[in-house]
Amino acid sequence: MTGLDQLRELSVSERIQLVEDLWDTIVADAESVRLSEAQTAELDRRLDRFEEDPSEGVEWGALKTRILNSL
Repeated sequence: MTGLDQLRELSVSERIQLVEDLWDTIVADAESVRLSEAQTAELDRRLDRFEEDPSEGVEWGALKTRILNSL
């Protein structure tokens, strides 16, 4: 059995938690991750759009709850 097979045996919520935990390890080393010019431009575009109309945004906690409730 491969590692991927073992991951597929986890529930969806367990796999989501695993991804969150993995992401947290990446964020901890964020200084070593460099964004491309295209990524920086896209983030700037999204920030500009949010600043034009903050009501279009969704708070992360609310979005996470909505996603988890839909599973």
